[in-house]
Amino acid sequence: ALFEAHTAAELRAVERRLRAGIEQKREELRQMVGERYRDLIEAADTIAEMRLSAERLLGAVRGLQRGGAGRPSPASSPSRPPPHLTCIFFPLQARPPAQDSFYRAAAQLKLLLEVPEKVWGAVEAGRLLPAARLHLLGGHLRRQLQLDAPRAHSSPILARFPILLRQVAAASHLRSTILQESKSLLKSQTASDQAVAEALCAIMLLEDSSPRQALADFLLARKLAIQQLLNQPHHGAGIKAQVCSLMELLTTTLYQAHALFYTVPEGMPLDPALPCGLLFSTLESTTGQHPAGQGGVLEDEVKLSSWFKYLPESVVEFRPALRTLAHPISQDYLRDTLQKWITMCSDDIRAGISNLLIYVKSMKGLAGIRDAVWELLTSESISQNWEAVCHRLLDKPVSFWEDLLQQLFLDRLETLTKEGFDSISGSSKQLLTLALQELEVKSSTSALNKHIQFEHNVALFLWSESSSDLPSDAAWVSVANRGHLAKSGLSMKAQALTPCVQSFCSALDSKLKAKLDDLRSYLPMDSSATKDAAPVVQPRSAFDRYADTATVEGLLRDHCVACIHHVLGCVREELQSSQSLLGGQADAPSDARLNAVLFMARLCQSLTELCPHLKQCILGQSGGTETALKESRSTKKLGKGKAQEVTPMQAKWQGVKAELLQQSLFAYQIWSSVVTKGLVQCFTHTLLLDTAGSV
Repeated sequence: ALFEAHTAAELRAVERRLRAGIEQKREELRQMVGERYRDLIEAADTIAEMRLSAERLLGAVRGLQRGGAGRPSPASSPSRPPPHLTCIFFPLQARPPAQDSFYRAAAQLKLLLEVPEKVWGAVEAGRLLPAARLHLLGGHLRRQLQLDAPRAHSSPILARFPILLRQVAAASHLRSTILQESKSLLKSQTASDQAVAEALCAIMLLEDSSPRQALADFLLARKLAIQQLLNQPHHGAGIKAQVCSLMELLTTTLYQAHALFYTVPEGMPLDPALPCGLLFSTLESTTGQHPAGQGGVLEDEVKLSSWFKYLPESVVEFRPALRTLAHPISQDYLRDTLQKWITMCSDDIRAGISNLLIYVKSMKGLAGIRDAVWELLTSESISQNWEAVCHRLLDKPVSFWEDLLQQLFLDRLETLTKEGFDSISGSSKQLLTLALQELEVKSSTSALNKHIQFEHNVALFLWSESSSDLPSDAAWVSVANRGHLAKSGLSMKAQALTPCVQSFCSALDSKLKAKLDDLRSYLPMDSSATKDAAPVVQPRSAFDRYADTATVEGLLRDHCVACIHHVLGCVREELQSSQSLLGGQADAPSDARLNAVLFMARLCQSLTELCPHLKQCILGQSGGTETALKESRSTKKLGKGKAQEVTPMQAKWQGVKAELLQQSLFAYQIWSSVVTKGLVQCFTHTLLLDTAGSV
């Protein structure tokens, strides 16, 4: 089919494309094999060379056996193997002393070739200090063999072992890898004190740095870990985990700074519960002198090898060393450095947590994060020696909640409270506008619903029967035992509180209740409820979770009062508009407008009674119940005893009630003046009539 569909030139072009594709695939395969399977190819070549060497060795042995069999008397003329087999069949003590240097060099080359693999294995296993020691041993071996000299490329060893060139070039890569892994481990808050000490020792040995530089590296790594933690993607419940991880990282940093860098002054006893000086003890065990055969860099696996006995003593007993002595860090320098680090990190932490808290949309969420931080910092693992560590390191107590988080949480709580009450104010204004628009419809319109008809004709509402006139449990629950929030339909009718007024107050009260319930999750439980509970031994607290209760209740009170003032402002504007319209009318006033004025009068009068959560928001969590009890008792004991002192909260509540009552009286005054004016005009007009009998 291909030959039928294409010409000869097209077939040649197809052939060229196929051959080019095949060649490209071959090249890709070569590159893949060369990159990924280079070690496999080298192993295969080595196996082939070993096979050839074994065959030559077997041939030499067979030739030796044939030569020995042809001798008439092996005792009279002992055979001597060829010179190239002397090193195989004769023991070391039979060799000439001149060959010792050759075997020492061979053993060092063998060890030098194995060092990179052992370093990689130690790095992968997380044993960074042994990896650094092996890397330094490799450098010592290269110096012993003069492979690091300026004229090393002309060395006869490199000429016979060209693979060493690649290993010498890869030494810097090994060093950078060990440093990178060590500094990465310093960022981990789950790493043990010993692991961090070994990582710091590895950095100090490879960079030949001092303990002060190690402290700077440790704190810099923890600062980067803080920034990395704050820059994680944040969503929902993950914010609590991020804040807790941040607090754990800060406390762990101070604990590990004490364990690694703090040294007990002379004359003071050591505390077994507070380890310290771990960095210096690890350095001493790594670089200090030990008895012969103990504490070297080489592992037992190497010591069991057959060529280990040829290694020189300088290699077997090699120990890395620092150019300068690792002097302990003074307490003043440690305190100043840690204080600067805390100050430097505080700005990043405040900015980062502020950005995180933007995604917390409720006070219950804020309370959950605060309680999680409290549980973390109060846990025995953190709080047990916290005061002692802070006193040793900083000479003062440290509370990350009070210093970093508390004000951020209060700011976010104030923002949420303001946004919540702004929303309540806006929705209340919309409800008021909608109710007034419905009331402006003429009473003769047949499309009016029953609630609007009740607003136009309150007598109709008073004399209508409803299933809610009496509570469902009125037959067996007395009035004295009934809750103060329970209101029957008859009591509403007795106060002329129409369904529209009840609906508005119910909507406002439900929003206030939702806001109050959300805020209560941030406040302590009601003291009256906890008095009856069995006493429980509380653990030692890291901080007072409810220290800002008064501030939180003050925020709630201020924003709630501002919300009521906003509603009163809307009512005042509507009343002033109605007053100007009704006062400018020469004829009889509009009934719809008068009904709206009466609605606002009844609304302002009933807000304090039909919105019980308004009172709780202003008086506070415990003030509402206590004041209710006091008021109920005072009604029974009028005129008895001294006048009770009025608290600032009660004074503010009385002020709100007075403003609402004043606004209600102002509305009634508008209504009464308009009605009186109309009656006077009608009476005057009637008196001036000339027709007899019309008066």
